[in-house]
Amino acid sequence: MAAARTRESSAVGAIGNTNLPTSWFTIEGSAHPLGVVWLEEERAFNFALYSNHATGVSLLLFTPDQLGQPCRRIDLNHLVNKSGRIWHCRVPESELGGAIYYGYQVQGPAGGRKYDLHAFDDQKLLIDPYATEIHFPDSFDRAAAIRPGSNVGKAPLGVLPSVKEQEASPWKADRVRFHEHDLVIYELHVRGFTRNPNSGVDSQRRGTYLGAIDKIPYLVELGITAVELMPVFQFDPQENNFWGYMPLNFFAPHSQYATHQRNAAREFRQMVSAFHQAGIEVLLDVVFNHTTEGDEHGPCYSFKGIDNSSYYITTGDPAHPFANFSGTGNTLHTKNRHTVRMILDSMRSWVRNYHVDGFRFDLASVFNRRGDGSVSSSQSRLVAAIRADPVLGKVRLIAEPWDAAGLNQLGQGFPGKRWMQWNGRFRDDVRRFVKGDAGLLAEMVRRMYGSDDLFPDSLNEACHPYQSVNYINSHDGFTLYDQVSYNQRHNWVNGEQNRDGHRDNHSWNCGVEGDAGASDEIIKLRIRQAKNFCCLLMLANGTPMFRAGDEFLQTQYGNNNPFNQDNKFSWLDWDRLQEHAVFHRFFRMMIAFRKSHPTIARSRFWREDVRWYGTGADVDWSYDARQFAYFLCGESQRDIDLYVMVNADWRPHTFSIQHYESSDWEVAVNTAAATPDDIYDSGQGPRLRSRQFSVAARSVVVLRSCRATEADAEKAEITGPPNKPR
Repeated sequence: MAAARTRESSAVGAIGNTNLPTSWFTIEGSAHPLGVVWLEEERAFNFALYSNHATGVSLLLFTPDQLGQPCRRIDLNHLVNKSGRIWHCRVPESELGGAIYYGYQVQGPAGGRKYDLHAFDDQKLLIDPYATEIHFPDSFDRAAAIRPGSNVGKAPLGVLPSVKEQEASPWKADRVRFHEHDLVIYELHVRGFTRNPNSGVDSQRRGTYLGAIDKIPYLVELGITAVELMPVFQFDPQENNFWGYMPLNFFAPHSQYATHQRNAAREFRQMVSAFHQAGIEVLLDVVFNHTTEGDEHGPCYSFKGIDNSSYYITTGDPAHPFANFSGTGNTLHTKNRHTVRMILDSMRSWVRNYHVDGFRFDLASVFNRRGDGSVSSSQSRLVAAIRADPVLGKVRLIAEPWDAAGLNQLGQGFPGKRWMQWNGRFRDDVRRFVKGDAGLLAEMVRRMYGSDDLFPDSLNEACHPYQSVNYINSHDGFTLYDQVSYNQRHNWVNGEQNRDGHRDNHSWNCGVEGDAGASDEIIKLRIRQAKNFCCLLMLANGTPMFRAGDEFLQTQYGNNNPFNQDNKFSWLDWDRLQEHAVFHRFFRMMIAFRKSHPTIARSRFWREDVRWYGTGADVDWSYDARQFAYFLCGESQRDIDLYVMVNADWRPHTFSIQHYESSDWEVAVNTAAATPDDIYDSGQGPRLRSRQFSVAARSVVVLRSCRATEADAEKAEITGPPNKPR
């Protein structure tokens, strides 16, 4: 391999010499930062690549009109271009030869020790793990990355940072405050959100970052204060994977969500800025537990060919070398220091360069796996590093606190003590209770209170209820409407329906499977059950989250796993917004109800402000009881009092209101009533005239005190009468 040339500088040195050499880094390149960066002072790019086991590294540069043959190949010399485990070089702009794309070929040993199994292929063209933009040539072929040997001309390539963009003024975005009691998270898929022709978005913008901008007024009206974007990391467009949970790279926005492939970074920034200007936080659903390279049968795009055992947990079995705690073929080695560094660098990049507000971590319990796959009893290296990071320690962090191999760390078992967590117990308990299962009253009280069994507010733990991200449905499973319309999963394989016969134990179709043959009474019951779910979600202490489209009863026709369906099963059907306008009104007003009553969502648990009852003065804790009520005093939050009655039985029950004399009550919500009597604006509901209240079968009733609070009076004095709705 040829050593890099030494260039002389004509600048006069400090002691008058005219032929002092340029800096070492100019000659050799710098090991920091990793990836490729533009150096304005030198008009050059610096390249740096980590590989613990590589014996040789070559940098290949490509021009746009010649992707099958590099315009320049630079074979790095370890005596000049290597520092520790990092290979590096510096290429002046004048020596690029018009190249704007790049990749690597890496040489290394075969085989390896037990947990250092290698997968080097010196003919494979590999993506820089730190590439901030990925280009897919017209001849891109996934199969070429699966076969041994060269894939040059058919491989994705890294894109050199645009010099013009680097020279432009730094991008600025409006920051948004962290929402507190009014935090409502909306989980959406960028493409599926507006891809449907009935989305009302211009055809050129449907299914893109810019298309999401066009729907911001809708989200503001709905009451959303944070969007949680399903994965936007670049993934393989030929993998038949719509959801995006198989990342190819951790630094680049998915280019297929842009109106043009080269505009992905710019349009993603535009979207984040637009959300911020509307007061909406942007959270990213990130997959740092596996990649699209899969197991030994999967493609070699990047990590495998650069340093297999540094990036992945290997088993020591050459026939099946990849540990699979993610359920997708491989597991990132988050006990490896470099892999942890890469994840931290990725997160910082999204915060600094795109100004995202936080992250939701897919299968986050994988972070607590050792190199051999066992569960560490000590702190996760990655979680500890995030906590100590001055940038990342300040963003919103949400864990899916389990993995695909059975490890569940929900609550105090997860090492991120201050993280928020997807609360699968809330999901399961509320689903079963609303369905009508018995023996769940104690669990329901816990879930509504904020799940203090999982997030205790004891002296040692001092947890907060908002750490519990409460949800009924997410991308992973039935939609809300399908939850009340199907007993079985109706998934599709190769374009044909496959009723796999598996029953979802937490769903109930209300009498008929699907919509075919469903009577008006069944449809009414489904709507009521959906209202019950929405109502309980918005009444519970904690942080509510729901999936896009649930507010207008989006359906996937019983498909609980359309991960590869880029069609009507996954695209939001915006016609349902008009078809189910009545339900949408209820959902929107329930969000407004929650946000207008800070006594519901608190930093701390309700504690002495809540009193639990049954249909009478005492809760019936018997196995078959399906009714409970509670009084929530709002005084400590400068709010009004609330009284909630819940009846999950298939028969009506009469409740005796325990605080009848303490306030003048009005009905705020009644899920059994028809619109507009199912939910009222403050002061518009019917007043109670009796202590006894008959709560219909399978319904929730919320009473609101008519007693004006001191805070209400102060607000009225300052702001005047409320504005009329636009």
